[in-house]
Amino acid sequence: MFGYRWGWRRKGPGRPIKPRVINGLPKANRFIPASLEESSVPGEEQVKMTIDEYEALRLVDYEGLLQEEAAQRMGVSRGTVWRCLNSARKKVATMLVEGRELVIMLDA
Repeated sequence: MFGYRWGWRRKGPGRPIKPRVINGLPKANRFIPASLEESSVPGEEQVKMTIDEYEALRLVDYEGLLQEEAAQRMGVSRGTVWRCLNSARKKVATMLVEGRELVIMLDA
């Protein structure tokens, strides 16, 4: 199974983010609604999802794992998976309801 560790970057003065095990990259990292015009600049309207949010969403909602099992597979706490999952679900809902572009950030 493919896996790599993602993380150890700082977000401000606090402690570095713990690396997360990602077991596969998305086949597509950009989703654009058919209603968006080619001439418009979608940069401001993008919803940006991190790779760890994508992985939590994939493990829990797609593979049907419990949050505890997903946390063990990612090498983080259940609380971290919960926060990633909550954020990812909100971003997907925003994309669907507001018709905005979703971009999964592969380099963060």
